[in-house]
Amino acid sequence: MDSLTELLAQRASFDVPPEAVAIKKYVHVEFDGAEVAVIVREKDIIIAGRSSALIGALRMRSVQLKKAAATDKKLVFRIG
Repeated sequence: MDSLTELLAQRASFDVPPEAVAIKKYVHVEFDGAEVAVIVREKDIIIAGRSSALIGALRMRSVQLKKAAATDKKLVFRIG
């Protein structure tokens, strides 16, 4: 049986994708500390927030979000 340290050494890297970090930072700076959840998938990025006003404003700034994240993936916005 493998020890816990051996199993943890073999685990996959669970680092946050750079696109997610960039989007969260952009939202935090531009919207006075607002928080969003970001999921990066193969062809798109899902951005979820609790406020419909925040998500609506982010939809209007999708071009700036793509530039901040340096990506050409489709942005999907969700409220909830």
